[in-house]
Amino acid sequence: MNSKDTSSEKEELNSKKSKNHLMNIKSFYFLQKLFDYMLEKKQLKIVKINKSIQNRLNININNYKKYSETYSSIELEIIPIENGDRPFLNYSGENREYIHVYFDDNKEEIPRNFLNEKENVSKIKMIIDHEINSFSLLFFYCKGIKAVKFKKFCRKNIAKMNGMFEGCSSLEEIDFTNFNTDNVTNMSHMFDGCSSLKKINFTNFNTGKVVSMNHMFNDCSSLKELNLSNFNTDNVINMEKMFCGCTSLKELNISNFNTNKVKDMNFMFCQCSSLKELNLSSFNTDNVTNMRCMFSSCSSLIELNLNNFNTNNVTNMRRMFNECSSLNGLNLDKFNTDNVTDMSGMFKGCPKEIIIKIKSKYNNFKIVAFID
Repeated sequence: MNSKDTSSEKEELNSKKSKNHLMNIKSFYFLQKLFDYMLEKKQLKIVKINKSIQNRLNININNYKKYSETYSSIELEIIPIENGDRPFLNYSGENREYIHVYFDDNKEEIPRNFLNEKENVSKIKMIIDHEINSFSLLFFYCKGIKAVKFKKFCRKNIAKMNGMFEGCSSLEEIDFTNFNTDNVTNMSHMFDGCSSLKKINFTNFNTGKVVSMNHMFNDCSSLKELNLSNFNTDNVINMEKMFCGCTSLKELNISNFNTNKVKDMNFMFCQCSSLKELNLSSFNTDNVTNMRCMFSSCSSLIELNLNNFNTNNVTNMRRMFNECSSLNGLNLDKFNTDNVTDMSGMFKGCPKEIIIKIKSKYNNFKIVAFID
């Protein structure tokens, strides 16, 4: 064989290699596109649980881990109360199979949703797959939880968090460092009944899309401080019982609140019995229809300036200032009560001087019997 023949064979071989290489690149590109499509359509579970499909698509397990960490994983660490025999997970939604629970990080999955005194568990790990897009009622009345830490939160598709920690009466601490609320629309009842929580860090909270915050901190009776300076309430329409029962709260700065769209402020600050002052100068109440018991039992409030309140659309003021027993002054010059149908008990339990002033000054009140 001459040198020319050898040279041509080498060229042909190199050409074949080059073509194969290009085919491999195209194949890999195609598989990656398919992989991305399956992720987008939330079909990745097929690859995860079916090894034959995984092998047929030639998907490397390391790629799956990379994608699952980027797009899928939400990882929580839960600390139960000592000798707890009460549930730490009550979630019973249709996607229950995509929540994986382990005791003490030992990778042994436990099918039960409760703790026994004999098990003496000090730590629980939860991993939540990408199929779940709602945390609604996730820990509903889980009285066995002492602390929750979000160690990983790689998704933005969670839309609902209503009732997420509702009734978690033993919960003392929540670490939201890695939390993501970018697309959440519902936070109603989120911490309702968390009577052991003393503070919550909302630094990373994005509430720009939230529509409902009613009962959000209802009966959080141990909360002593609440920093909501980064809260965006531009789209909120319901604030009913938002702070009701926060009996230990001594300060509440909500000067950044935008209430332009709010319709319901029913019981909003009811039983905030430790609050001595409340600055509502930024409140717009143009669309509010219900102010029933709004400040009821705020027994430490000394002064309340509501000059900016527009009550044109309000129909219910029942017990609005009921048992505001420390009030020194109450200016209601701007109040319009033309559409109010219920004022019963509006000033019940207020200082007599306040009641006398209001009786003599505000003769435009449609209903005279507002003391009960």
